[in-house]
Amino acid sequence: MTSPQQRQAADKAAPDSVITKPAGPGDASAALPDFEAMSRNAGQLVEALGRSAARYLQPEAPVGPPSEVGEMVRTLGKVAESWLSDPNRTLEAQTRLSQDFLTLWGSTYQKLQGQEAPPVAAPEPRDNRFAHPDWSANPYFDFIKQGYLIATRWAEDLVEEADGIDEHTRHKAQFYLRQVTSMLSPSNFLATNPELIRHTLAENGANLVRGLKMYEEDLAAGGGALRVRQTDPSGFEVGRNMAVTPGEVVFRNDLMELIQYAPTTETVFKRPLLIVPPWINKFYILDLNPQKSFIKWMVDQGLTVFCISWVNPDERHAEKDFESYMNEGIETAIDAVGAATGETEVAAAGYCVGGTLLAVTLAVQAATARKRITSATLLTTQVDFTHAGDLKVFADEEQIKQVEARMGERGYLEGARMANAFNMLRPNDLIWPYVVNNYIKGKAPSAFDLLYWNSDATRMPAANHSFYLRNCYLENNLAKGRMVIGNVRLDLKKVKIPVFNLATREDHIAPAVSVFKGSKRFGGPVDYVLAGSGHIAGVVNPPAKPKYGYWTGGPVKGKFEDWLGAAAETPGSWWPYWLRWMEAQAPERVPARIPGGGALPSLGPAPGTYVKVRS
Repeated sequence: MTSPQQRQAADKAAPDSVITKPAGPGDASAALPDFEAMSRNAGQLVEALGRSAARYLQPEAPVGPPSEVGEMVRTLGKVAESWLSDPNRTLEAQTRLSQDFLTLWGSTYQKLQGQEAPPVAAPEPRDNRFAHPDWSANPYFDFIKQGYLIATRWAEDLVEEADGIDEHTRHKAQFYLRQVTSMLSPSNFLATNPELIRHTLAENGANLVRGLKMYEEDLAAGGGALRVRQTDPSGFEVGRNMAVTPGEVVFRNDLMELIQYAPTTETVFKRPLLIVPPWINKFYILDLNPQKSFIKWMVDQGLTVFCISWVNPDERHAEKDFESYMNEGIETAIDAVGAATGETEVAAAGYCVGGTLLAVTLAVQAATARKRITSATLLTTQVDFTHAGDLKVFADEEQIKQVEARMGERGYLEGARMANAFNMLRPNDLIWPYVVNNYIKGKAPSAFDLLYWNSDATRMPAANHSFYLRNCYLENNLAKGRMVIGNVRLDLKKVKIPVFNLATREDHIAPAVSVFKGSKRFGGPVDYVLAGSGHIAGVVNPPAKPKYGYWTGGPVKGKFEDWLGAAAETPGSWWPYWLRWMEAQAPERVPARIPGGGALPSLGPAPGTYVKVRS
């Protein structure tokens, strides 16, 4: 039964032609759906399904499964072969599964008799898929839930215990199994989710009609590939209510725009700061809004901040490689900073792959004795890819060849493919909740700035992305001293400048242990700091409203677990700690610098034009 407020919200969200008409609160039939409305909605649903089927059968519709499906089948097939090669172990595994289900049958029988029974398999504390009370109170749905958990954990054990497969294959199998089990969760289907059943009956099926309409819209937006919306994009506009820290674009070339931000203090640190964001996504994650903006906070502390805004590349940039991004990006930006401020040296900060590029630039400068960066801040950055996390499952020779072939057709990798890869790292958080909410509940997602940024994907030039995949993820050449840029072999041990190296504890992209191992590759002092949360929230954690603390532990040596065990935890944001580190490197101050007022005139206000180009 729905409340008046719920019915009012449902009517407002439904198209005029969708019949909701739930029974009134005083009606004797209030517990029953309106069968006339349900019948009409069912007719509209069938009609919409017909349209979707017709669209799929059109010649331009995608044909055949994507290459990732074939890779998943091959990988999980190797695990199956491992078990089938030993009948005794296979029998033991089957027996273990049967025993767990027998125990579950017994527990369910007790519940059907009205008795209490402890769960055979309980969800993890942070698993919100089964939060609705009916998942535990109703024996039918409780059996479905526990059966799913038993089967899922049994399958995970099979991958973990499989003999005769290498660790890369095991890692891929774990990743692909997680995709399969997340997809097959009973929480994703109307018939097996009590909350969805209640919701659909309360709305007489109108939610399914709205959901299918949104599905059709998302399919059209993806050009035939489903692009699941995660937020309402209408509430955001870059330059209006996102990326609004005042500043000027003071330089532009084929690869980047350089933004100089306007000071808010009378004096500023003499040494300017250059930010090198990732080109895999857009720089304004560091400037989402005034309350969350790391850039605004830095400006308010008296830093002269410059930030690179990478171009969203197309076929014209196909041959732009890692060296191009270094020379036409970082090195050219340092020249521009010097022209704007008169300074020959800068502090630099790199985020994610922007930090990897910054580390490469440091190694080149160290090898050529061209010292221009005097301290470096690396945010969730990998330079040693030994423990590179789940993205490494996409980086073997066969898969890289497939990516290179795809990029060869257009000159770039589509932004949506990279965005999908990131979403697959956390499917239970970033994929299936939105599928259920949008297409079954029929609810449009709410406006959320972080998810708007997440959906604002960028393309990647073929030459650059191929170099990155091969030299970093596949061959780990930077850490091994085998990377060559501009005929210079790079050795991070020659990098003697101070490095602030931030990792985040729950990072799936640049795992904390990977960043810790990378810290040992530098030849100078490294301050390794571990922040709470993950790749984004751990970095964007403003002091005004800190959600997580951070850990510091002195020199980087030994094992990560030992370092963490001895580290000191500090509540609140790591930003002030970093500022003290920056000030210790170069405390001198000078009068504030006005962007666009010197040797580099303004080319337009921040955030510039490149960041507004959507894929």
